[in-house]
Amino acid sequence: MRNVFLFIRRYFTFITFIVLQAAALLMINRFNKFHRAVLGGKANEITGFINSKMDKANDFIGQGEENRRLHKMNDSLLNQLKDNFIKQDSSARLVTDTVLYDTSAPLRKYIYRDAKVVYNSVRFDKNLIQIDRGANQGIKDNMIVLSSDGSFVGRVVNVSANFSAVMSLLHTDMKLNGKLKRTDEFGTVTWNAKDPRYVTLTGIPKSVQVKAGDSILTSTYTFDVPPGRMIGTVTEIVKDNSSNFYILKIKTSADFYKLQYVHVVENLFHDEQQKLDADTKRKLEGKSVKPQTP
Repeated sequence: MRNVFLFIRRYFTFITFIVLQAAALLMINRFNKFHRAVLGGKANEITGFINSKMDKANDFIGQGEENRRLHKMNDSLLNQLKDNFIKQDSSARLVTDTVLYDTSAPLRKYIYRDAKVVYNSVRFDKNLIQIDRGANQGIKDNMIVLSSDGSFVGRVVNVSANFSAVMSLLHTDMKLNGKLKRTDEFGTVTWNAKDPRYVTLTGIPKSVQVKAGDSILTSTYTFDVPPGRMIGTVTEIVKDNSSNFYILKIKTSADFYKLQYVHVVENLFHDEQQKLDADTKRKLEGKSVKPQTP
């Protein structure tokens, strides 16, 4: 208490000035309309500035939750795309008198599951991504991973109960079939372990007209990869003197520096397609070695 009195005694003049100044401003504001309007305007500016900063701070704090909400919404919308369904064959004649289901309804081929990136690297030759979905959430090896805007990111290569490892497009062992959107010519997309913003497309013949800015999409030459998803755009065209093909520099559509949320895509017909492919190869190989009878 003694210290309080000593403080007041020491700064008595200054405290008195502040009190009288506040009283003067209060009286001016109360009895003078012009000054009241000016002071009111300044007060509104100050409170508006403070409120705007507080609002930005609240937006920043709640940004993660909002991103998660929007990602789930994108996931539900992606699952409704027409590309995820195939038409049933309605040409066959039905023998039964009553059909318990609509045979003309489209069959779902692809299903999307949302996931959050918990680890991502871009600095190495063989970069991996880890997501917070695993076997318990229906994730399996070889499922394709797309960014939140639907661009190609990588392929699932290992799964635990609740997490999955993804081979990034920025992995020197990754080989992806890609095609020119404008001409449908296809080639192979690889990464040269240099700039994480760019990959390389080879196998496009020099007879094809290629322009900077052309879109490169996923093709139909892989069971797991949904076709027509963005890989990137052409930024540089180099004619390979040792072959009849271009070497195209592609800027990736997915920003691997900022990956936060992704979609894991499952082809529901993958096992059937893969089994048919393996059986067909065995069947053809068996025919090729079968001795010919005269």
